[in-house]
Amino acid sequence: MALSRRLLLGHLAATGAAGAALTATAAPARAAGPAPGHRRRRVHTGFDRLAADGYRLLAGRRVGVVTNPTGVTPDVAHLVDVMHADDRVRLTAVFGPEHGFRGTAQAGGSEGRYDDPATGLPVYDTYNKSGRALADIFTASGVDTIVFDIQDVGARFYTYIWTLYDCMVAAVLAGKRFVVLDRPNPVTGRAATGPVLDKAYASFVGREPIAQAHGMTVAELALLFNGEFVPKAAGRPVELETVLMTGWRRGDFHDATGLPWVPPSPNMPTPDTALVYSGTCLFEGTNLSEGRGTTRPFELLGADGIDHRWAAAANELTLPGVHFREAYFAPTFSKFQGRTIGGVQLHVHDREAFDPVRTGIALLVTAKRVWRDFAWRPDNGIDRLTGSSTVRTMIDAGAGTEEIVAAWQPALTAFRSVRARYLRYPHAS
Repeated sequence: MALSRRLLLGHLAATGAAGAALTATAAPARAAGPAPGHRRRRVHTGFDRLAADGYRLLAGRRVGVVTNPTGVTPDVAHLVDVMHADDRVRLTAVFGPEHGFRGTAQAGGSEGRYDDPATGLPVYDTYNKSGRALADIFTASGVDTIVFDIQDVGARFYTYIWTLYDCMVAAVLAGKRFVVLDRPNPVTGRAATGPVLDKAYASFVGREPIAQAHGMTVAELALLFNGEFVPKAAGRPVELETVLMTGWRRGDFHDATGLPWVPPSPNMPTPDTALVYSGTCLFEGTNLSEGRGTTRPFELLGADGIDHRWAAAANELTLPGVHFREAYFAPTFSKFQGRTIGGVQLHVHDREAFDPVRTGIALLVTAKRVWRDFAWRPDNGIDRLTGSSTVRTMIDAGAGTEEIVAAWQPALTAFRSVRARYLRYPHAS
């Protein structure tokens, strides 16, 4: 798909982030958090720190950037525009993931190959490309260093982390150097939760065995991928550099960072969406709407024929941190387009206590019990989302939420042990 030429060209201004050595990890622990509404501590992203250091890590390199609309400075200038205007960087190509570099494509789409109207740079499409096919794109682009900077949301099935993985593997095959610029996990990095992928169910919504809510940043994931998975896929690790943030703690939600929120994809409009996404995205694997085509995707769930009984059943579980409201809505696209349907809206009242994956399972269990037309998607997409057939078959057998959650604990414990070796930020808040 050709990118519209009506794109805003944007302001080209270099970031003014305070400098620090790129090998540093994080600033000293801060005191108790400020009162609500107070100006929060600002995190310095990997790009902030790269720019403040004069791009020394990229000196003398032909650089290509894997990014999307989230690759911005604190004043929301895009890093591609900033670097293109800076003589210290030789930026020669851009690589767009799902939804595209400038973000013009809906779910399951991309922008194709085009020249960016704002910069004239060639933009290559990485979506649904991996292995040798992606390596050939890197080779054809003429770059020798690939930089990755995309905002993640903390869920295994959000495809940008697998674009990261695929690009790392392809960089090995093409003989390219790889640099990851870190950004916060907007839903904290406190813990990994949920089922771990069974490799037999690998797909673009989960290439390797990590937890459904991984609790890591993209740089930490890159280190884990390079230590555990890339050598098996490509024969050796990629030549990897990570530029970490300063000022971020594992307990920080997005609003503690002082950074702007740019929707990473069309149906991820707010940090509130990200907070519930790792659980409620499971409804993509059912015949219920996951709220696409509404102003509250993944917070609104429903279907034709559902009434107040679902919200009542969910509230009876007294799940920590969340209430459920009977809701009626008409999606403007996707499932039940233009039809008024019933369901629930999630209202998270205590995000520290809220467990999105457990909540998502509880909602699946109760939906099946109160709505006789409940069905899984015919292709069993739920198995790819949860990482195995276990959740689906246990729900079909009448298992309850706690029994299902207990079933994934052994694999989750093993993953947490592996994950701990790659964490780079402190827990202090």
